[in-house]
Amino acid sequence: MTDELYISIKDLGFTYAQGTRPALSDINIDIARGEYVGLVGLNGAGKTTLGLCLNGIIPHMIMGEQVGTVSVAGHDAGSTPVREIARVVGMVFDNPEFQMSQITAAEEVALGLENLGVPYEEMLPRIAAALDMVGLSGFDERSPMGLSGGQQQRLAIASTLAMRPQILFMDEPTSNLDPLGKAEVFEIARRLNQEEGMTVIVAEHEVEVLAEYADRIIVLNEGKIAIQGTPAEVFAQVGRMAELGLRVPQVTELARRVGGDAATGLPVTTDAALRWLEARA
Repeated sequence: MTDELYISIKDLGFTYAQGTRPALSDINIDIARGEYVGLVGLNGAGKTTLGLCLNGIIPHMIMGEQVGTVSVAGHDAGSTPVREIARVVGMVFDNPEFQMSQITAAEEVALGLENLGVPYEEMLPRIAAALDMVGLSGFDERSPMGLSGGQQQRLAIASTLAMRPQILFMDEPTSNLDPLGKAEVFEIARRLNQEEGMTVIVAEHEVEVLAEYADRIIVLNEGKIAIQGTPAEVFAQVGRMAELGLRVPQVTELARRVGGDAATGLPVTTDAALRWLEARA
């Protein structure tokens, strides 16, 4: 992770056209280039809405009232066309099957490139590189509908990566996947962040994975930031997380139950828990 400010959200609020309360209120977040941020919150907490504000779909394509500003890699998301923001922010949603519309995997990846007006001769190497990056080399002519759930989600990620975004926002990407599919997707996110230096934002309920890989956790509740900090700082607040209807990593809950104290630090990963137990022995 670097210290270069990359995303700056100031006093952001948004209310959907038919909404009875704001979906987001008073959101202030700064994210550095190359940072891995985990978004945690119940359904309806505002995670998806925040992602849509980052890639410009809000306010350009979804009606409602927005206040505040969103700056992404030097672009004002409120005034920059979605077509241009798509080159900066890639978004992957929770159900990949609903995103598939083409006959082959290669055509699926090509779709976004066609929308960007990328020349055909440039498409071919970009498609190959994107499929290789997610472990789908050789799947070019396979039907997307014939792939497993994990493979479909990897294909959705490849379609996003082919457009060479600088930021990847993943909205509950493993909610419909089996354990193997989840592991595949999380490994790709880890590699893109740690090896490629991509800024990654993941809205997810799998707190163990976020505790392992995220630099920072942001907890949303009813459209507002409830807690923000490192995984250790956030997940150590076991009682507060429970009040919000959210769980913490199992090792953190176990450590608290056997006498651990948030004031002196609770482990949030398996390796940290083993060291914590050894120190207490």
